[in-house]
Amino acid sequence: MIRLVDVHKSFGPLKVLEGFTLDIEEGETMVIIGYSGSGKSVAIKHIVGLLEPDVGTVWVDGLEVPKLTRPELYALRSKVGYVFQFAALFDSMSIGDNVAMGLRKEKILSEPEIAKRVSEALALVDLPGVEEKFPAELSGGMRKRVGIARAIARKPKYILYDEPTTGLDPVTAAVIDQLMVRMREKLGVTSIVITHDMRSAYTVGSRIAMLYEGKIRQVGTVEEIKHTKDPIVCQFIEGRPSLDMAASGV
Repeated sequence: MIRLVDVHKSFGPLKVLEGFTLDIEEGETMVIIGYSGSGKSVAIKHIVGLLEPDVGTVWVDGLEVPKLTRPELYALRSKVGYVFQFAALFDSMSIGDNVAMGLRKEKILSEPEIAKRVSEALALVDLPGVEEKFPAELSGGMRKRVGIARAIARKPKYILYDEPTTGLDPVTAAVIDQLMVRMREKLGVTSIVITHDMRSAYTVGSRIAMLYEGKIRQVGTVEEIKHTKDPIVCQFIEGRPSLDMAASGV
């Protein structure tokens, strides 16, 4: 279980999180929605200790993340897969080497075992046999799938997805959504998905939480969010501009 409790985070005078509290239950897919720049990515970086809260704390599996030693933090990170917004593949490395990178860094498996794990991960995202190709040879959607394969190759307990459908056409985005659902159903992973794509949120989410003005505005099931009476949440999920935006011509 992951718990973020009253997390505050500022960068200089800019206040990003101002009392962010959220529980993510075992086996669920929690989708965090919110406007661009609202702090969604900042929030999830606290889970793996990439950022530390100014106030508040974060718990993962009963461990208080800000108080972990460096070796304890590395051990925690080994349980978490991270899918970056634009896949973040190394262009000079083959697909096989990109997927194997985390496994080699851990220095636990032999090369034949790593090759087997890489093959299994690529097969799970419907990309068998692409180990020798390079990122430039793949489409944007395929590179996103390789990013997911790299995250699951280490058999994590948790996967964090940062805007996984950004920049994709609707059909390719739907493929990525189905893969995220498959990861939950086949591997039993707990997932956190950062997105502003409501079609994706409704497809993959067990629950949806909206981040607004530094804290969670509302959290609920897909149906609860779809039928919310909260005007701020309604405005976001329906894609309606605010009066200020409309007046300014945005």
